Amino acid sequence: MNITSFALFGAKPTFDKPLPIGQLYFPSSERYEAKFRGIFERQYYNNNGPLHEELEEKLQQFLGVKHAICVSNATLGLMMLADAMELTGKVILPAFTFAASAHSVTWAGLEPVFCDINLDTHQIDINAIDALIDKDVSAIMGVNLWGGACNPKALAEVAAARGVKLYFDSAHAFGCTVDGTSIGNFGCAEVFSFHATKILSATEGGCICTNDDDLAVRLRSIRPSYSLDHPVSIVRVANARMSEAQAAIALMSLEDFPENQKNNETLYHLYAGKLNAISGLRLIRPAGVSFSNYQYLVCQVDEREFGLSRDMLIDILKAENVIARRYFYPGLHRCLPYAQELPQYLDSLPNTDSLCSSCIQLPIGALVSAQSVEHICDIIARTHQYAAEIRSRHEK
Repeated sequence: MNITSFALFGAKPTFDKPLPIGQLYFPSSERYEAKFRGIFERQYYNNNGPLHEELEEKLQQFLGVKHAICVSNATLGLMMLADAMELTGKVILPAFTFAASAHSVTWAGLEPVFCDINLDTHQIDINAIDALIDKDVSAIMGVNLWGGACNPKALAEVAAARGVKLYFDSAHAFGCTVDGTSIGNFGCAEVFSFHATKILSATEGGCICTNDDDLAVRLRSIRPSYSLDHPVSIVRVANARMSEAQAAIALMSLEDFPENQKNNETLYHLYAGKLNAISGLRLIRPAGVSFSNYQYLVCQVDEREFGLSRDMLIDILKAENVIARRYFYPGLHRCLPYAQELPQYLDSLPNTDSLCSSCIQLPIGALVSAQSVEHICDIIARTHQYAAEIRSRHEK
């Protein structure tokens, strides 16, 4: 076997059709049809319908929170939360995150303050936060990545000591726990994503969790809700209501969570058994949690030890119909408008820049089988074995 066995150099791809990343767990067509038949029979499609109410109640029970406020997507949830918390000035957050984290801050008329991350965990560098806090900083946004957590207890201590608020983008962390406490119970509030790529799917959607009664009322007013017992003053509304169709799928997904989490965990350990033996490739373990949803399979590629760059490995995998991704790329500090408006961060986040050039996400979830994992790991192992020849061939 040699490099001609790779699809990039003319061989037949390992997979007949693209194998995507993302969870993509969906209920059977029979369950789907039964749930939707009820929606059409009731002719109640939106605005706090019975399935929406049932979902909020079951999420509260599952997570052990007082309030789970469902919204049409997590981006709107973050935007609403910044308003409802009445933040001012600046918000500290990592630049190694999805664009919506920072965009929600900008939408609320606030300025993001970008913090570097820890190279081992990929979570926000808690030791770097204190130096970023000045009189204009009103909050810290923790971002829980990869089915792990960014040490919410330590962040709470920093926030309390400096008199700033704390909230979380927990799009990656539904169902995860920290020392037995469900994520969703930390800070002022936390926002989850129910996108189809997440382990709890409403195809699109999300929720905001809080144990603060007053904050919950403001959030429901912003969403908006027409059944509030005591309306409150808010700056604006967001029209972020979750539809009954979204709630129906989310309810079924919540029922399936234990099975789907277990499947993810099994696949993760299959990957670990193979990838840990490959020089120059480091599998990222979900950090800071006592229970993970194993929603992501993320590695770092050391170009010198592996023999090829992360981007070259992605090209190899893509040719084999394995849709691996650079996640996240580039860091938000290098994206518009922030690169122009906040140039002070361009050369101040070395760990973020390092990860943006070395981090790779591999498929895990509903469409990935044990055999798929074997094939993907074999491709990566052979890529490492023939790295010098691949590099030479590719440079010609």
